[in-house]
Amino acid sequence: MTHANAPLTELGRLRLARCVVDDGWPLRRAAERFQVSVSTAWRWASRYRVDGPAGMTDRSSRPLTSPNRTCARLERRIVKVRLDRRWGPARIAYLLDLTPSTVHRVLRRYRLARLRHLDRATGAPIRRYEHPAPGDLVHVDIKKLGNIPDGGGHRVHGRQIGDRNSQRTPTAKRNAYRNPLLGYGFLHNAVDDHSRLAYTEILPDETQHTAVAFWQRAQKYFHSNGITVVRVLTDNGSCYRSRLWRDTLTTAGISHKRTRPYRPQTNGKVERFNRTLLEEWAYARPYNSEAERRAALPRWLHTYNHHRGHTALNGLPPASRVPNLSGQYI
Repeated sequence: MTHANAPLTELGRLRLARCVVDDGWPLRRAAERFQVSVSTAWRWASRYRVDGPAGMTDRSSRPLTSPNRTCARLERRIVKVRLDRRWGPARIAYLLDLTPSTVHRVLRRYRLARLRHLDRATGAPIRRYEHPAPGDLVHVDIKKLGNIPDGGGHRVHGRQIGDRNSQRTPTAKRNAYRNPLLGYGFLHNAVDDHSRLAYTEILPDETQHTAVAFWQRAQKYFHSNGITVVRVLTDNGSCYRSRLWRDTLTTAGISHKRTRPYRPQTNGKVERFNRTLLEEWAYARPYNSEAERRAALPRWLHTYNHHRGHTALNGLPPASRVPNLSGQYI
């Protein structure tokens, strides 16, 4: 690719070189004719004598030798630490007394994958997949979330005021030491693998009956949007290992798959949705009560499904992959 400020294209260089070499023009006359310096005219004429027309292309500006390049022994140490400990450039630099930019250049030179593209447990590249159609696989998971006291919690006001608000919350139960127990909300989430369409409810527990009732409502939601669920993927929680859950899916003709123990990456799409849910809804702004936060969930969920750009969908919302999301074809 020719430099943006280069006065000559490859064809112009070839014409200049032919004028000097083939037609015998003086270098100064050729330089004036093509409006370049004499040294430039000499360079292209010299390359034409050696390589012919092929020598008119741009060459790399990389020097033939790099005296200050990191030695091979130190590069091997950097690569070994990266593979053994899976550290980033900054931590490797502190260990080996280098600068992070030097370590980063070495890692790029050896084409080592970024840490976010690796499985931290094994060091193997993460295998990403996506089923071809909505409903081929739905990820289901539960996220436990602490309730907010009336007046706001410690995340907003600090520990002292947050504890005081907890004491004053009328709905809070008390333990044997008269300490308030605000309890938890359980976010039951279902995310379609292909479209990332999400359905969420906040429920009081994670028992098998609650999980089954949630799934029945989630299935109706997906069906109302033209999605027929074929498979469901969950972790190995007790509610998902129950006979009630198994029989419910079997009756609906749905195949149930579970992740390997201690491998949440397998259910990564809903795990990533949990993180998004916390960052953009649960902890996105200071709520004065749990009721206020829960009231904001439906609107946020609508924004997520219809308007929020998804990086895995090239900046489009999940609605772009669900033609019947508005229900107009039923």
